[in-house]
Amino acid sequence: MNMENVVKHLRVLWRTDRIIADIRLRHLLIGLGLRAFAALIAAFGLLMLELSAYFALVQIWSAIAAAAILGAVNFAIAAVLFIVAGRPPSGRDIELANEIHGASIEALQLEARALQAQVSGAVHHPLSTIVPVLVPLIAIIVKSLRKTATEAAASREAHS
Repeated sequence: MNMENVVKHLRVLWRTDRIIADIRLRHLLIGLGLRAFAALIAAFGLLMLELSAYFALVQIWSAIAAAAILGAVNFAIAAVLFIVAGRPPSGRDIELANEIHGASIEALQLEARALQAQVSGAVHHPLSTIVPVLVPLIAIIVKSLRKTATEAAASREAHS
């Protein structure tokens, strides 16, 4: 297991999650804005229909027809805006971000399996992890003892 790989994969995962969240947030905000605008136009459409009812009571038929047609057009525009706002986000950006996200998750799972294998190997065979450290340590101790023994023999010869 390599800690650099784990950190690299975590960074990629973090960045792709941020990109996915950013794409979804932009889509949500655009959809919300379009829905609000459609609701405003629908309100004007309703106002025009109410105005046409008023004109029906007060005015002649030509003013009524004009207000009714304007109200129907406003409702049609609102319906088109609701349809456009309900579309899913552009597939290419979110598809690429989801693909990178999946790859980084798989890489992290692979690193986790490698760590699990190392830990389980160390638990089953504890000497296999200690031996690579002990061999150089024993060599250093032996050299140190030889040096001490040589120095002790040299000091005895100098005193005799």
